[in-house]
Amino acid sequence: MTRVLMLVADGMGDWPLDELGGKTPMQAAHTPNMDSLAARSLVGVCRTIPDEMPPGSDIANMALMGYDPAVYHTGRGPIEAAAQGLVSGPLDLIWRCNLITLDELKPGGKLIDYSAGHIYSETSRPIIESLQKEMGNDEFTFYPGVQYRHLLVQKKGFSAGAEKINVRPPHDILDQLIDQDLEEFKSYPPLWKLVQGSWQVLNEIKKDSKADSIWPWGQGLPLALPPFSDRFGLEGAVISAVDLIKGLGRAAGLEVVDVPGATGLLDTDYQGKVSAAQNFLDKKDFAFVHLEGPDECGHMGSIPDKIEAITRFDRLIVGPLLDYVRGHDFIMIICCDHLTPVKIRTHSRDPVPFLVFNSLKPRKGPKSFCEQQALATGLVVGQGHELLTFALGS
Repeated sequence: MTRVLMLVADGMGDWPLDELGGKTPMQAAHTPNMDSLAARSLVGVCRTIPDEMPPGSDIANMALMGYDPAVYHTGRGPIEAAAQGLVSGPLDLIWRCNLITLDELKPGGKLIDYSAGHIYSETSRPIIESLQKEMGNDEFTFYPGVQYRHLLVQKKGFSAGAEKINVRPPHDILDQLIDQDLEEFKSYPPLWKLVQGSWQVLNEIKKDSKADSIWPWGQGLPLALPPFSDRFGLEGAVISAVDLIKGLGRAAGLEVVDVPGATGLLDTDYQGKVSAAQNFLDKKDFAFVHLEGPDECGHMGSIPDKIEAITRFDRLIVGPLLDYVRGHDFIMIICCDHLTPVKIRTHSRDPVPFLVFNSLKPRKGPKSFCEQQALATGLVVGQGHELLTFALGS
């Protein structure tokens, strides 16, 4: 049996930074395991974001799992609903619903924090339950998720025309004016009433939380994907802290392996993720291991934290899994889903660096794994959903 591992460091890629002497965080990080693999791998870049779509993790990770987002993507909310096993009607809209921090909910207001201070789940769950009690109605229902990431289901929202509302992802507009988004909310009065009501409720119950508003966005119809095993002939699992990856995995028929200590931040349970992957690969043949930390550090604009996140990915994820599969037939794919440059604190459309190591067909690759070396090879996978097929055939 050939084991296949896809290791995804969310948002790992970046742009050269003056603060690092023109290096990127990938180049500045200590990554001996990825560098040693690159020297024996196919290394190149992959375009994970279709031209007509925004550079979101939902779109990019769907592509990395082998599904064309232009065909299957319906919205961010439906993917995370799939993670919870939430069943909704065929015309219902499912919104991703962040708990956020604003300075004020009116024209001239700015979005201060897309995560309400990276609120903990034990704090956010009672908040969402309070919002459901105070604001839930026949049209809108709140469902608690993880940390700041929650769901709002709009009954028959598609037939109401709410699918046309275009609210920007909150992580894209840090410290920016929210005027245009308020206009989008106001275009559907029941939604605007809900947002206004949440501002009032959250500011009344606010104690140790920085959450003072909801931010519904990324709405779409329920997600349906053809089975992963039928497409690739592999029995697989996803291992991640975030509902986005779990939802994609569940919709694709992959096993969703929960790691209780996984947080999506620098303090995540790396050993737990590695052990989960090893235990699964003792029996089956494909593991999609996702680390959220580099992306969160990019959104925070922290160069030292992003370097540390990449260093830990190499030392605590790549190294131990490489040791585990050494001596076996295996294919290891290492990449990011998109770049999250610290300079702009959001996602970019740049092609992502990747490496593919096949234990049966070692190649001669560059001396290190980074954006510059990947571009220099001239190898380009033009569509993100083609990368897995390319790797399996390498």
